[in-house]
Amino acid sequence: MIIRPGAERGYADHGWLRSYHTFSFANYFDPQHMGFRALRVINEDRVTGGNGFGAHPHRDMEIISYVLEGEMAHRDSMGNGTIIRPGEVQRMSAGTGVVHSEFNNSPDKLLHFLQIWILPERAGLTPSYEQKAFPSAERQGRWRLVASRDGREGSVTVHQDVSLYAGLFASGDGGRYEVPANRYAWLHLARGSAEVNGVRLQAGDAAAFEPGEAIELAAADEAEALLFDLA
Repeated sequence: MIIRPGAERGYADHGWLRSYHTFSFANYFDPQHMGFRALRVINEDRVTGGNGFGAHPHRDMEIISYVLEGEMAHRDSMGNGTIIRPGEVQRMSAGTGVVHSEFNNSPDKLLHFLQIWILPERAGLTPSYEQKAFPSAERQGRWRLVASRDGREGSVTVHQDVSLYAGLFASGDGGRYEVPANRYAWLHLARGSAEVNGVRLQAGDAAAFEPGEAIELAAADEAEALLFDLA
């Protein structure tokens, strides 16, 4: 297990936006943290009320948004106009090119979300969009599959050999995951604190795992985590 301390992430403060970068992004460049397998970006963004990201382009990237607090208004050049709330997962395949915007339409509430970029299995995919809700009860005390290559178990579909799990853990609850012999894993603690294989992690911390490792998470308080199973 290799720890990626949240305090060592890149950080940008734009006033209306405070953003932490687990991997190199924008003006934050760290050759030691360019991504993990097909996982390229985990940005933790906090957007103040009435602000957001204006229309901007993407291509050849699988983009997943996971809202922790508040509501995110999404619009894109494919004609989608939606609201993403806590417990919902949005997947946008940028493919040959898409333009989108993300806003916090609330005048006074904070928008807190994770934006995740995954390298697609091939370039030039047709742009597409998907959004699904995963109620707290489905994630409480367990790893709930929320994104996968084949869309199994009602998860959103990503065009890469990745399985993404989300879990909510009350104090004292635990979650175990055994990394397959030919796979790798990345765990990101989104909220709260937990012991992972005996090491205390705080919100924003992450850990990388090699093939065959067992992951034992024990929540120290209310914790929310994402777990990536990667080829």
